[in-house]
Amino acid sequence: MIKQVQTEKAPQAIGPYSQAVELGELIFTSGQIPLTPEGELAGSDIATQTHQVLKNIGAVLEAAGSDYNHVIKTTIFIKDMNQFQQINEIYAQYFSGHKPARSCVEVARLPKDVLIEMEVIAKKK
Repeated sequence: MIKQVQTEKAPQAIGPYSQAVELGELIFTSGQIPLTPEGELAGSDIATQTHQVLKNIGAVLEAAGSDYNHVIKTTIFIKDMNQFQQINEIYAQYFSGHKPARSCVEVARLPKDVLIEMEVIAKKK
């Protein structure tokens, strides 16, 4: 049975989707953009936006009974591949000991014209 995941510690879905869903021991997050839990854009620079996205993912994972150490796969969508190095340095702060599989692609445009969006697949603790 698929179960929806909901937390007030991350921004609410801005469309007809869930912050994440659970299926058995697996958790699939929706793409997280750099909105605060109150729905405000977190900064205009890639560093601030990347930190906010990762904080949102952490909050959703926590609500689902998981954490960064149980992430299996991440997918990152970025506006400018020239910012990849800076994104990578911040990403490494959240995934310091555990290195999940990852894809990163440059895209033409993201919701609300943000610079980064990320989704993860994780397992429960």
